[in-house]
Amino acid sequence: MSDLIEWLDEYGGPGFIWYVKRLSGNDTLANESHQAGPYIPREVLFGFLPTLNQPTVKNPDVWFDLYVDSHSDHQQVRAIWYNNKLHGNPKGGRNETRLTNFGGNASALLDPDSTGALTIFAFDRVQPPEIPQCHVWVCRHETEEDLVEDRVGPVEPGKWLLWPPTQEGLLGLLQAAPVRASCWLGDTEIPSQWRSKFPTGAEIIRKAVELRPDSSLDPDRRLMRRRECEYEIFRSVEQAIELPHIKAGFATVDDFIARAQTILQRRKARSGHSLELHARAIFIEERLIEGTHFAHQPESEPGKRPDFLFPSVTAYRDGSFPSDRLRMLAVKTTCKDRWRQILNEADRIPVKHLLTLQEGVSENQFREMTHAGVRLVVPTGLTEKFPKSIQPHLQSLESFIADTRLLDL
Repeated sequence: MSDLIEWLDEYGGPGFIWYVKRLSGNDTLANESHQAGPYIPREVLFGFLPTLNQPTVKNPDVWFDLYVDSHSDHQQVRAIWYNNKLHGNPKGGRNETRLTNFGGNASALLDPDSTGALTIFAFDRVQPPEIPQCHVWVCRHETEEDLVEDRVGPVEPGKWLLWPPTQEGLLGLLQAAPVRASCWLGDTEIPSQWRSKFPTGAEIIRKAVELRPDSSLDPDRRLMRRRECEYEIFRSVEQAIELPHIKAGFATVDDFIARAQTILQRRKARSGHSLELHARAIFIEERLIEGTHFAHQPESEPGKRPDFLFPSVTAYRDGSFPSDRLRMLAVKTTCKDRWRQILNEADRIPVKHLLTLQEGVSENQFREMTHAGVRLVVPTGLTEKFPKSIQPHLQSLESFIADTRLLDL
């Protein structure tokens, strides 16, 4: 781990700005995309490479040096703005920016097995027209990911963050505009008790259900819409509580670090339990009775607590109850390496179901999961981010719930 720690220290200073994301199946070669290469939003990449922002030029590009230090690789890569939507193809054209020219899956950034990996792009801060270099770290296992998230906070699939580790960076992070203003709580909408004590995850999710009842939607779409809503509620409360402290400034560096760590740890706690609590709420809405049709965080064996057991702990502990009518559901936002953590949970259940929001896995990873008895449960909106050969083997949340209804009959 010392090499990553040294890298974070070297490229985490004021001379660099980080773009941090988890690689999706559309970033790597997992989905065999002919435009394979990491996606970076236009507004972000234009900040790093201002000369790329040429709307009158069709598909403008900029070449620069990129070093994947985690895997000792150096390439001259191409940043390109696919803007043919602005040039005669307004309906079917593209309008996105990507990095390309990595030389195929020999690059860790295109390797299908890197799908889901937490990745830092550290760009030099330079003055135009100078072209920056970029140093990259692709996390190789969950221990490295934990080390990175200890510094920047949780990074979930489909989201990204910019991280200059300074007081101004923290201020900018808190002031980020909401993704969708419909669930962002204004000052008068935040309960007064939430200002004195930050709300629990369960309280925020109850608020998200109130704002997004979505009873007509299937469980998969309901889950995804509510989770976005819950994230907005969390961020709006966080901003209301923390922004005054940040704007007031700090007497010492230690005071700043302590405040930053409080914010990051709260975000990690939210990220670690949010999906699980959303799933529980949806099970109840789907008329599954807790204690009768499912158990949340039960003890299956001494020291083992799967996220959910179906139909009940009583059935699980009854040796005469058929094991093929038992189900276990683990919940992990990302599953690249963490899926192995569930293998020793619920000994009576050979097939472990795993609900995840990760945007794709490689065929190698999926084959390994399948051989270990893990079956992925993926919301339908994310299925297309998986290789076509894998998609038929994914189970939707709606399908999983339907299966559980038959277990205690």
